[in-house]
Amino acid sequence: MPQWEKTLQRVPSGQADASIAFQDLCVLLPHVGYDERRQRGSHRIFKHPDRPEKINLQPMENGKAKPYQVKQVRELLRKYGHERGGNHV
Repeated sequence: MPQWEKTLQRVPSGQADASIAFQDLCVLLPHVGYDERRQRGSHRIFKHPDRPEKINLQPMENGKAKPYQVKQVRELLRKYGHERGGNHV
């Protein structure tokens, strides 16, 4: 199973927010339809062509994603049916 699929399984649970790697989250988003629009320093900004929300991510010093940003991604995955087993993945 590819790493992005493992990340897709972990994000919806909400139990691993502090242990999701920043890079894994950045790799997951294109697989569920988000394009990386730009990068400014450590900030990476993703946008879906059909949705108004943007996702702005930046890593913590330990290479992990910020837990509140993992939560934001989880909420968008749930909102638009991208969870594993949903109709878009």
